[in-house]
Amino acid sequence: MSPTIYPDEPDSRLPEPPDNAAPLFAEEDENWESPFEGREKTGEPVAYRGATSDPVFGYLIAIALSVGLIPLIPANADLRYAVAWMVMAGFGVLAWLLGSSARIWMETPENLGWGVVFGLIVGVPFVIVGGQALQETARRLFPNMSAGETLAFLVFVIPLAETLFFRGVLQEKRGILTVGLLSSLWSALIYFPMLEVNRYPAVALIIGSAIVLLNILYSYVRERNGLAAAWLCQIVAHLTLLFIPSL
Repeated sequence: MSPTIYPDEPDSRLPEPPDNAAPLFAEEDENWESPFEGREKTGEPVAYRGATSDPVFGYLIAIALSVGLIPLIPANADLRYAVAWMVMAGFGVLAWLLGSSARIWMETPENLGWGVVFGLIVGVPFVIVGGQALQETARRLFPNMSAGETLAFLVFVIPLAETLFFRGVLQEKRGILTVGLLSSLWSALIYFPMLEVNRYPAVALIIGSAIVLLNILYSYVRERNGLAAAWLCQIVAHLTLLFIPSL
């Protein structure tokens, strides 16, 4: 007759587990912590595989859109500008809302002043040396636009979109030179179809060099003095190089 085994009494016939044996369930380990524990209290988002995004994807979409809208030149250049930079600004604002973009906090007057100074350092010599060429460039870039429309693009639309996307999102993950070259490629695809560069290759080389210099400068100012300073630097450069000559 087999002995009766009661629930409260261990079965003496079963071998005792060693002291260093791993627990059968992870919850039985006193040092084990669930990766989701406390997330519902703190509101911290859970990172799933594939949840991260690469800003280059948005960059490629904006590039494709800028090329696809080339047939709107020259009759609807303002519409092409508005749509292309609106898409880029949309990616930048979305990244800012989701927390993957650089923030603009309370800035010091010194940093903002350096943004203005860097914009003048680059813009004023170009105006002194090539004021007539800049006037013709501004006329071709903003055809059939009033001074108010040109000012809106140069001060609000373009700096907002490019600063938030290139200096705010892209530069969070890539270096100054890479961001400068990618933003220069974007500017070339936007501006060159307006300038008929195939007829004037020398002018295209000069303008392309200036675009690269300016975009690398904006990225450098962002790294040195912050995102707001880079924003101001681009606004001042636009006013000096394109708006004042257009008047």
